[in-house]
Amino acid sequence: MALADVTDWMDEYGRPGVIWYAKRLSANDTLATNAHQAGPYFPKDLLFRIFPALNRPEAENPDIRFDLYIDSHPDHRKVRAVWYNNAFRGGTRNETRLTGFGGASSALLDPDSTGSLAIFAFVSNADSETMECHVWVCGGEGTEADLFEERLGPVEPKQFVVWTPGELAPRFDLFATMVATPTTCHLQTSEIPVQWFKKFPSGEEIIRRTIAKRPPVGMNPDVRILRRRQCEYEMFLSIEQAVFLPRITSGFTSVDGFLSLAQTILQSRKSRSGNSLELHVREIMSEEGLVSGISFTHRPVVEGGKRPDFLFPSQADYDNFEFPASKLRMLAAKTTCKDRWRQVINEADRIRIKHLLTLQEGVSEGQFREMTDAGVRLVVPAGLHRAFPNSVRPHLITFESFIGEIRMLASPHQ
Repeated sequence: MALADVTDWMDEYGRPGVIWYAKRLSANDTLATNAHQAGPYFPKDLLFRIFPALNRPEAENPDIRFDLYIDSHPDHRKVRAVWYNNAFRGGTRNETRLTGFGGASSALLDPDSTGSLAIFAFVSNADSETMECHVWVCGGEGTEADLFEERLGPVEPKQFVVWTPGELAPRFDLFATMVATPTTCHLQTSEIPVQWFKKFPSGEEIIRRTIAKRPPVGMNPDVRILRRRQCEYEMFLSIEQAVFLPRITSGFTSVDGFLSLAQTILQSRKSRSGNSLELHVREIMSEEGLVSGISFTHRPVVEGGKRPDFLFPSQADYDNFEFPASKLRMLAAKTTCKDRWRQVINEADRIRIKHLLTLQEGVSEGQFREMTDAGVRLVVPAGLHRAFPNSVRPHLITFESFIGEIRMLASPHQ
């Protein structure tokens, strides 16, 4: 699709009265794992808001049919919004999904769409009693997703964004109703340092606070990185709300003021998303005994001004052509890899096999073969392995195993 088509779509459905829901498609949303529940997951509160008649706990698996248009491909189907609610009758399911897409011929169920950003725009028809949905499944090597995230802010795995055009900024509804308890990382206003209200904290400052909440004791690196990312995200949202919400509720005296604050919020979200994962990786590697500058170098500059996220054992060893290339490693840290894994292929010329750590919930078998053929090896926290196809799981490297390999390379006996 031409980029003009994407911007036209955004303009067409970026108007008041439309509800946007944006998410990264997981392997359980598509057919990548051959799961019987294939079809995009939707939070119940959102689907009940769009289709109030769906909220009938007395009925078994209540559903509604409506028109859905995948404008990016294009495709039109009469699909089903369903609340699987057998938990009220002795079962275990209590979730809402969309089904009826016709199998892998739909861009929403195509295994190769795993990891893609999908935007659902729900539009009321003229009679205000029926609803149709227009969908854009992003392709274009990340270019289309970039355009949407310029408007919505970053959309990461396991997160979603809900936006009603006309609001100040899209909301990350995953924690919109979060209640602070001793087990969460939500910060009360009184817990936030005064200086953070004057200048929004950097990613490193928030991560230091996260580490205090989630110390390394009793957690292996795979568990630690997932729990800390979750903790940091909760903390970030509570800080964002405390800092920006008073400015929003006090109102604006100009359109420029409104737009400036909206842009500030989106930029802070993008900044956090762009740096968070590699900062967590750096801290955990240090906790595991790897020494910065000796065991690894963070953000080195190598040939041609390239900047891989991490080099092992160090940039000095990489620059020394007498140091054997077989003992060099590099690691890229990318929250999603669907559209960006190719960026790592040329990041360090001396290293043939590139390692890529990602939190993406699955890839298709075809894309995994393509990565492998290009010399890319996926490092995935163990808790996410079940989101990958059975044939792919044995070839995934855990974060803990990767750190172990780096230690072995540093051993004098290797």
